[in-house]
Amino acid sequence: MNAKATKAATPAADGARASGQYLSFFLDGQEYGTDILRVREIKGWDSVTRVPHCPKHVLGVINLRGAIVPVVDLRILFNLERVPYDATTVIVVVHVPAERGERTVGVVVDAVADVYNVMTDGIKPAPEALGSVEKVFVKGLADQDGKLLILLDIERLVTTSVLGDTRAVA
Repeated sequence: MNAKATKAATPAADGARASGQYLSFFLDGQEYGTDILRVREIKGWDSVTRVPHCPKHVLGVINLRGAIVPVVDLRILFNLERVPYDATTVIVVVHVPAERGERTVGVVVDAVADVYNVMTDGIKPAPEALGSVEKVFVKGLADQDGKLLILLDIERLVTTSVLGDTRAVA
């Protein structure tokens, strides 16, 4: 993972503008980002244990140091073309709040890209038409080094896609 981060404004020079760090990753050639504070680890692709009657985007579960963690393939969830997993495919393990404490979930992505400091006031709202990504999962878009980074609302994504809580969509 390239740990290059864009320079955040200093409080003295910019009136203490708020920023957040985002881990970026690729899916089908597009760069997405998620709040780095939700990321617990990045794990190389490994097989999963299938669980009957799961939604198609939930590949199954992995045993992560004694914890059983569901694994979601974002390509399937976002209706992108499926490709074989390879050496760059990783599982990004995230923790999100849930009704009964925190929930740990792994999300399969094509490759990890970078870490960015994103100024809060630089996040633009998502347009109405986002193609294959449901707008409900998008926190906004940020211009980073001349490219648009789609910032995902990982809490909402996990809550609706894994926990089945449709209240998060409303």
